[in-house]
Amino acid sequence: MVKAVIFDLDDTLISEKEYIKSGYRHVAGIIEDRFAMDKKQVFNELMSLFKVSPLNVFNRLYDKYQIEYSKEMILDLVKEYRGHLPDIQFYNDVIPCLSELKKSGVKVGIITDGYAIAQRQKLKAIQADEYFDEIIVTDELGREYWKPHPKAFELMKEKFRVNFEEMIYVGDNPEKDFYISKIYPIKTVRIIRGGVHREKSYLEGIKASTTVNNLKNFINIWR
Repeated sequence: MVKAVIFDLDDTLISEKEYIKSGYRHVAGIIEDRFAMDKKQVFNELMSLFKVSPLNVFNRLYDKYQIEYSKEMILDLVKEYRGHLPDIQFYNDVIPCLSELKKSGVKVGIITDGYAIAQRQKLKAIQADEYFDEIIVTDELGREYWKPHPKAFELMKEKFRVNFEEMIYVGDNPEKDFYISKIYPIKTVRIIRGGVHREKSYLEGIKASTTVNNLKNFINIWR
C-alpha cells in the first residue's frame, strides 16, 4: 500500500524553462538600469546565448556587447539570478494530483537538488508549504547529499513514518532520480515533460518502474 508520494521539483512540478526565463528577465532589468540598455533586447540575447550553451551566459553577454567586467560583476548577476523570486507556477496537473493523493490519506513531499537559495525561492513562489507535508532541499544537507545519494529519502522515510516499500518517487532525470530503487525498494516513476533531462541516460541502467507523460496518468496508474 502506498502511504507517501515524493516529487522532484524542476521539470516535474514546475517548468525549469519558465524559471530560466524569469531569472533572465530579472537580470535583464538590472543590466538595463546599469548600462542603459533595452531589457527586452538583453533578455532575448540571454535566451539566445543559453540555447547555444548554458555555460557562462553572463560572461558571453558582456563579451558580445563589449562591456568590460570583473569576476565580481559576474558573481553579482549569478547571485541576483538565484536569489530572485521567480514568476513561475505549478504545471496544470499538479494541484489535482495532490488533491487526489491527499483525499486517499497519502502523504506528499518534495526532494529537490539545486542551489538552496534558488530552490527555496522557487518553493516560495509556488507556495509549496501549503500543499506539501515535507520538503527537503538536499543542498541544505550538503552538496554531497544531492541525489542519487539516499540520505534525503532516508530522512523522508523517518518524517513520514513509513517503510520504503510504501514510498513512490516521481522525477524526470534519468541520471539521478531513479537510482534510489537500487538502494531501497522505493517505486519510481519517470515523468517526461520535454525538459532538459529527457535525452539523458539512466545511471547504471537503473530505470524507473513506470513512465508517464503527465500527473493525470500517474493518478490513473496509482489508483
